[in-house]
Amino acid sequence: MLYDKDIREPLFDFLEEAYGKVRIIEEKTIGKSRADIMMIVPDAVYGVEIKSDADTYARIAGQIRDYDKYCDYNIVVAGSSHGLHIKEHVPEYWGIITAELADGKFDFYFLRRPERNPKMKLEKKLSVLWRPELARLQELNGMAKYKEKSKAFVINKIKEKVPEKISERTLARQISELLFERDYNIIEETLTEYRKGELQKKIDKESDPKKRLELMMEQKEKRQTFIKRSRQRKQSKRRKVI
Repeated sequence: MLYDKDIREPLFDFLEEAYGKVRIIEEKTIGKSRADIMMIVPDAVYGVEIKSDADTYARIAGQIRDYDKYCDYNIVVAGSSHGLHIKEHVPEYWGIITAELADGKFDFYFLRRPERNPKMKLEKKLSVLWRPELARLQELNGMAKYKEKSKAFVINKIKEKVPEKISERTLARQISELLFERDYNIIEETLTEYRKGELQKKIDKESDPKKRLELMMEQKEKRQTFIKRSRQRKQSKRRKVI
């Protein structure tokens, strides 16, 4: 019996061989589901769901709905016990990879290549980006910064530019490049630095002394938390080196 944990590493090698330049993001929350793999290629985002021999089809309908909202293409990787019936459970535009263990080695095979997902929602795909990444996307496309607006507002503004001002292909490549460049080791620093700038702007504009003081106290608390966590990460890194 093949389990998820057995399949993953050999699968990553197979996907790299099949698609070339890829970045693998594991266990990404999308809607009400958790994508086993989000695979980034230079011009698209792939969702990859693993159905090992130990899995059932109990949640597959909901998973398909969520994957279809967020990803340009989708693939299901089926263990040998699902090989005969997997086509009955996923849409025709989903790709299917079968996984079998032969002579101690994994054998992966494209039973069906994925086709472009017709149900992808651009606003959902854009929501995968962090707020600073969206700001970079705005900069790349000569858009207003909207720094005081919500993430949802910015996503809608970007979406309005497609395809008249920004081609779908250009935007897809830009999103992929941002996800290739993402550094999970500095995620907290990146988001904190961005939020600090936004908070300072609110302080500068606030005319009510009481609200201004509250914002300043919030800023001080966030700065102290940031410094404390930075020190903890540095100590952790030193321990690893030793």
